[in-house]
Amino acid sequence: MTSPSTRTVLITGAASGIGAALARKLAGPGISLFLHTGRNGDALEAVAAECRALGARTGTCTGDLSQEETCLQLVAAARARFGTIDQIVANAGKARKATFSGMTRAALMADFALMPAALASLVTAALPDLCASPRGRVVAVSSFVAHVHGKGGHVFASTSAAKAALEALIDVLALELAPHGATANCVVPGFTRKEGGGHAAIAGDSHAAVQAATPTGRMSEPAEIAAAIAFLLGDEAGQITGARLQVDGGLRLG
Repeated sequence: MTSPSTRTVLITGAASGIGAALARKLAGPGISLFLHTGRNGDALEAVAAECRALGARTGTCTGDLSQEETCLQLVAAARARFGTIDQIVANAGKARKATFSGMTRAALMADFALMPAALASLVTAALPDLCASPRGRVVAVSSFVAHVHGKGGHVFASTSAAKAALEALIDVLALELAPHGATANCVVPGFTRKEGGGHAAIAGDSHAAVQAATPTGRMSEPAEIAAAIAFLLGDEAGQITGARLQVDGGLRLG
């Protein structure tokens, strides 16, 4: 078996927030990072440069993951750059505030395309690599909104449904990967401080409300979510699969 530090990790939504924090945490000699963003190419290249300075090899790709061809191109580009894909972190997503009655069918379909459908396309394309790798891992970044609603005065109808579907797919994937020694898990953040947009970002005037809704009295930092993902990617987590690791400050307790 190769060194635990030798692996290729594909991270979506890596230009800022949780994805960027994860890339920086993983970066080091022996690590190959293939980083994706939906549109912020300059920010992604800046993150890639930071990771190279820490000793990692990097590749980057920009594109809309709600389109299946983008997912297939992303996997193909990662293989072309590094030869194989050992691990996938499906972090790209967005938060769409809407009540049930205020949700449109188009918004619901768009959120499903961007999150669970993109996960399915990425993993299916990379499945032979994940099954063959001695450290095959898939981690999906879900959200507390798949489980609780109305916290901090916010409702995310279509996003909640999409994140719940993401978690269901991870459960089924975990069963399929298990005989190969590979794992699939979810990290479930609460309200998370992020740069700019993102599925858990909250506008500045809402900070007091979301902090009051969180038992620890504060939002999570991207680095805290990244640390949980990095643990699930590691060899020490090889017997953890089909799990939901909550990093939410106790948000589901109250």
